[in-house]
Formats: sequence, C-alpha cells, structure tokens
Amino acid sequence: MSVGDRIVVVVGPTASGKSSLAVELSRRLGDLEIINADSMQLYRGMDIGTAKPSAAERGAVPHHLFDVLDVTETSTVAEFQAWAREAIAECHGRGITPVVVGGSALYVRAIIDRLDFPGTDPTVRDHWDAELAARGPESLHAELAQRDPAAAESILASNGRRLVRALEVIDLTGEPFTATMPAYDSIYGELMMVGLDVPRDVLDVRLAARVDAMWREGFVEEVRTLLPAGLADGLTASRALGYQQILAFLAGESTEDEAREATVTGTRKFARRQDRLFRKDPRIHWLPYDAPDLVEQAIAVVRPE
Repeated sequence: MSVGDRIVVVVGPTASGKSSLAVELSRRLGDLEIINADSMQLYRGMDIGTAKPSAAERGAVPHHLFDVLDVTETSTVAEFQAWAREAIAECHGRGITPVVVGGSALYVRAIIDRLDFPGTDPTVRDHWDAELAARGPESLHAELAQRDPAAAESILASNGRRLVRALEVIDLTGEPFTATMPAYDSIYGELMMVGLDVPRDVLDVRLAARVDAMWREGFVEEVRTLLPAGLADGLTASRALGYQQILAFLAGESTEDEAREATVTGTRKFARRQDRLFRKDPRIHWLPYDAPDLVEQAIAVVRPE
C-alpha cells in the first residue's frame, strides 16, 4: 500500500491516555502527524477542560484541527468530516501517515468510513428546534430513546443540537438515525486501529483524578475568561462537559463542589458510552492501557512486520 492509502487511528475513553500514546508513536516513528477527532478540542481557549495536548506536545509533533473555531461558532459532523479528510489528504500528499485521535465513535467513523449525511429540511429542523426550546433536551432524549434506542445511547442527554439532528433525520428518512451509519468499511486502503483498554473501576478513579487536576490547573478561571468571548451563548461549546457545569456555578445555579461532582458523574457516563460504542468495531486492536511495553505493542499494530 502507498502512504496515500494508510491511516492510523487511536481511540479509547476519556482519560485512557490515547493522546499521549499518539504523540509517542509519532515521535518514535517520525513520519506521523496527529489529526484531532474531538469536537470540543476544535474550540480556541477550551484547553484545560478538553484535555487538549500541551504546547510541548503540539510543538514536538504536528497537530491538525485544534483551535479552529470561536466558542460562539457551531459545526456539524459533516463539516468536521470535510475538514479532517482535507487534513488527511494534505498529510498523504507530503508522504506523512495521519494518526486520528479521539473518543467519539461517530466522529472517528465520519472520518474513516463511508458515511454520507442525509440532507436537512428547514421546516422539520425548525419544528425540533422549537420542541427543544419548549421541552428541553431531556425530553427530546427520552423521545429519541423510544424511536431509536441505539442513537439515544450514543448521544448525551444534554446535547440538544445532536438530538434535534437525529430526530430530524428520522422524520426525513423514515428510518432510525442509526440506519444511516455504514458498515465498518473504511475509505482508506490500509487502516490500523488501536484502542486503549482500561478496566471500569480503574477508569472511574482516573476520571475523578483528572477532573480534580483540571480544577487545580484553573478550569474555573478558564471558563470565566471565556465568558466575554461568548461561551455562555455558544450552542455547542457551552454544552461541553465541565464547561456546562461551571457555567451553572458561575451563574449562581449551583455550588462549585456541586459543579465539580456533576462533571465527574457526567464524564463517567460519557466514558462508558464511548467504550461501549468502540467495542462494537471489530477492527480495533485493544491494548492494556498500562502495559509496560504499550508503545512497542502499538508500533507492532501500526507497522506490522
């Protein structure tokens, strides 16, 4: 296979260590660059709460699709797909193998698989937008769970925009939203996928520790700093885990301790959902997150002899 057919994907739940592994692979192999597949790391200024790679990591290895949107902007999965595939093509054009890194099965599959997005209808979209405003996201999530349980499992109950889109597609196509998902069939000829396997009890501890570390690093101040930039009005950015909870605290709707605990709880639920969805993909080579020779095992998957 030529480099133009080759792509590496590193996946796993939040706090599994996938970003660090991707950077180390790139350093060791030398001809890899990282493509972000995290929808919230697209946003400028949202650094601590999204666990964005450090400046040192991004300086050591080229990273793509970070800091491309203001917090007031929104994007669709279809737009993200186009950006990511353009970045991948640019890497291939320079003889570089792209490494897609992310925790969202939908975003990863949008990049690598034959996923075409149904069109939109303003009337149907306006209807569900009005329902969201009147009923709230929890009610729409409950309705989606009745009409397409698999889609509801993959979408956070707080993610109003994705709930509206899923219900719109169901109305437009007459089929479940998940019926629009393709088979596990990559558009790239040579695909290597690595997943980091973390036991649930260990992951719960790591997630709590990560949230505590984010608070120590100034997560609340980061959110406060983004308020003048319009974070509270951003339809997507304001719903990000941690940011939503801290915004509620800053608005006087909860205490800081309640915001932190809600962030831990929400992140645990999200991580479990991530893991369940990735487990369905038979192409992923699962490796123990704490293996002493993790990098060597990953290299064996990425560059089999």
